[in-house]
Formats: sequence, structure tokens, C-alpha cells
Amino acid sequence: MALVSPQHIHASLWLASQLARGGMHCIDTGFAALSAELPGQGWPTGVLIEFLLRQAGIGELRLLGPALQSLAPRRIALVQTPHAPQAIGWRQIGVDAARLLSVRAPTSADAAWAAEQILKSGSCAALLFWQRHLRKDSLRRLHLAAQGGNTLFVMLRPLSCARDASPAPLRLSLAPAAGGIDVGFVKRRGPQRDDPLFVSLPSLNLFHHAPVDRRTPAPAAAGSIPSELVG
Repeated sequence: MALVSPQHIHASLWLASQLARGGMHCIDTGFAALSAELPGQGWPTGVLIEFLLRQAGIGELRLLGPALQSLAPRRIALVQTPHAPQAIGWRQIGVDAARLLSVRAPTSADAAWAAEQILKSGSCAALLFWQRHLRKDSLRRLHLAAQGGNTLFVMLRPLSCARDASPAPLRLSLAPAAGGIDVGFVKRRGPQRDDPLFVSLPSLNLFHHAPVDRRTPAPAAAGSIPSELVG
């Protein structure tokens, strides 16, 4: 009996040895090696994506830079950033600060509610949400709200959250590396990959084009927004 490819049965089916390809809209990451390791060959929209950070300020926003550029001129929502975004830093990754919508909330529950409303409204092309811990039901609500639209939705959380269950179909751990960043595949729709993928990142010149130190950054305070893009 001839074997039938799962995709011939339904676009959302795939073999365990394959990356999922059907049933999703994706945005090119701008990094060919990374895109090749992601289901759909890019950042999926309309779902929850988690960046699990070993430390903040290691280039996680530069990793998203090409995708955010491609979404111009639509707005980018930033929820629960501990500091005001720095226009110069965002310009360095090709994003006009005029596109940014920064939202602050007094509690994590209020921040989650604000993020949910942004997702439901479809008013922004991308939503970046900094949060340490959320209730499981809050994560499910956010993922469900994302599925109702086509927003690029990324939550930035500490690496310790990798132990927690999450409905996110894509969870990546990020660690500093000289000249770039190491991307670990905690969860993806496809085969397990044990070794991290090194991604070379463009350097930033925030201070009058002074030389950039490309050594591994020193640890930043947990929960802080990347220092490269804030004042």
C-alpha cells in the first residue's frame, strides 16, 4: 500500500521529522538560517510566540527588527515596558518611533487585559508584551485573542518560564553570544533540535557612532527592557 503524505490529507498535518508548513501566515525573519528552522519559514502571525530570555538586552529586538520593518507603516504596540522607548535605538533597527504605541498598566492583570484588547481590535501590526509570570488562563486568553487576527504577537519572558506550560506553538530561548545571539528551540511544530542556532546580528551605534563592543554583554537586571532600545 502506497504511503500518503500527511499534507495530502490536510494542510495542518505533518510528519514528526518535518517542520509544519500549512495553515499559517508567516513573516520572513530576515535571517535565512533562522527562517529555515521555523515552521512556515518565518515568524507566525495570529498566534502567541514566546522569547525566553537568559538576560535582557542581548539583541532580542534586533532579532525582530527585519520583521518589524516589513510591517511599516502600521503601528507596533509595546505593553508593559519598564522604560520609555528610545527613538534612536529603534531607528537603528529600522523602525520609526512614531509607529510605536507604548502602554503601561498598574498590574499584570491589567497589562494582560490591554494586550488582549489590542489583539482583538487588530489595530496594530505587531504586539510586544513584556511579562514575567501570567496565569495559565490569561495565556490561553491571549493566544485565543491572537488567533482571531493576524498580529505578530511576541511575549518576552525570563528563561525560568520555560518550565511553565504554555499554549504558544513557538517558544524560543535566547542567550548572548559574541557578535549575535544563540537561539534555542524550546517548542516548535516540528522535530526537536537540541543544539542552539547562532544568529549574527547587526551592531548598534547609539552614541555618536562610537565603536560597538561586540563582546558578550554583561547580565542585565531580570525583567528590564533591552537597554539598547530604551533611555
